[in-house]
Amino acid sequence: MKSVKKYSLLVLTFFMFLQCKKQESKELESRVDDLPYYNEASFTPKWIDKNSNKLKDFHKIPKFEFINQNGKIVSDKTFDNKIYVTDFFFTTCPGICPIMTKNMHMIQEAFQNDNSILMLSHSVTPTKDSVPQLKKYAIEKNIGANWHLVTGKKQEIYDLGRSSYFVENDLGEPKGIDDFLHTENFILIDKNKHIRGIYNGLNKNSVKQLIADIKTLQKS
Repeated sequence: MKSVKKYSLLVLTFFMFLQCKKQESKELESRVDDLPYYNEASFTPKWIDKNSNKLKDFHKIPKFEFINQNGKIVSDKTFDNKIYVTDFFFTTCPGICPIMTKNMHMIQEAFQNDNSILMLSHSVTPTKDSVPQLKKYAIEKNIGANWHLVTGKKQEIYDLGRSSYFVENDLGEPKGIDDFLHTENFILIDKNKHIRGIYNGLNKNSVKQLIADIKTLQKS
């Protein structure tokens, strides 16, 4: 009798495992047919048809130019006709950055054979995060070719993060160059430089949703 109960328990556990994997797969694939657009710091979704004339004057990520971990210029042109995910970090961060990097790896692994999906991580301590330092970090964290770690002028990085990507949540509180930029947010950008989503880079489920949304953009 004990052996029968033990066998039944094993079978039940196995089927529960399969059900969980099935549910996980379903969650990664289930999403609305079209993602909203965003154009300000409150991240209020704007549901606009992709063929609408409204998008001609809608908020886009402006021109930029930085240097990546390989000493190569990375600009807005690098992301022409690409979907990309961006965040802000620094290599010596002892707190949230290692978790964010680990979770960004989920995106790298999900699209490791797809050159149309890129990742862009800006250093918020660019004077410390030189090209050699970024290269060292990239090697230590196994960062691939589709993931750019960039450094540049602090003012340009901070302005881009706050005024273009809207990565900080402190609405109504203007900040200057001396106010440290530190955020856990991942931002999803489509092929036309429009913002299509904001996600908690510390939360694996949020990053899984991000992966699902990337797949949705690929179909649109």
